[in-house]
Amino acid sequence: MSKAKKENVDTEGLGKLMGVFLYLNGALLLLYGILQLLGYRPNTGLLIGFIFLSTSYLLIKAQKYDRNLYDENGKLREGTYKSMALPIGIVIISFIGVAILMFFSSRPTNISILDEGLQIHGMYGSTYPWNNIENVRLIDELPYIEIRTNGSAIGPHLKGHFRTREMGSVILFVNRDKPPFIYLESSGRKIIFNLKTETETQKAYEEIKRKTQTIIMAKPHIIFQN
Repeated sequence: MSKAKKENVDTEGLGKLMGVFLYLNGALLLLYGILQLLGYRPNTGLLIGFIFLSTSYLLIKAQKYDRNLYDENGKLREGTYKSMALPIGIVIISFIGVAILMFFSSRPTNISILDEGLQIHGMYGSTYPWNNIENVRLIDELPYIEIRTNGSAIGPHLKGHFRTREMGSVILFVNRDKPPFIYLESSGRKIIFNLKTETETQKAYEEIKRKTQTIIMAKPHIIFQN
C-alpha cells in the first residue's frame, strides 16, 4: 500500500483480530500435541477443519479494517468489490484443495499385483519389484510412531513417510484401526500397508508370498512370517 492507504488501515483492530486467531489456533495445536503424548488419538480432521474455517474467517474479516474498502459504517465503498475477489478466491481455492487432499488421504489403500512387482497406488505410492523384496510378514500392531516427516494423518488413515521408535523410517499406507498389516522391505525401504478389510489384507499377503516364492532360490534370505 501507499503511505496514504496505510493510514486508512485500522492496525490496532487488525492486530487484535490476528492475536485472537493465533492464540486460539496455537492453543488447540498445543492441546492436540499433549493429548497425543498422553496416548489419545484426537480426530485430526476436526482440527484441520477448525484451522481452515478460522483462517477463512480471518481472511474475510480482516478486510473490514481496511478503510480504503469500507466506510465508517462498515459498508463497502463503491467500486471496491473487485478488491474482495482475491481473499474470497483464496478461501474458495483453499477449501477445494483441502477437501481434495482429505478425500484422497482417507481412501483405503489400493494395490495391484503385477508381473514385475507390487504396485501401491495413490500419493506416496510406488512399484516394488519382486526380486527387490527382502522381507515380508504380517503384523498385528504398528510400531510406535514418533513423528510424521512427510505425509498425511487424517484420523486413523496414515499415508506417507513416518519415523518410528522400533523400525526407524517407514512408509505407511494404513488404516491403523483395521489390523493386520503387511510389512515388507524393498531395496532398503520399509513399507507397511493394509487394505479395506482384514480378509483383503490376508489375501494380498498370501498373493505376495506366492509371487515372491519363485525367487527364493535366488535370494535364500527372504523371510516369510505369519
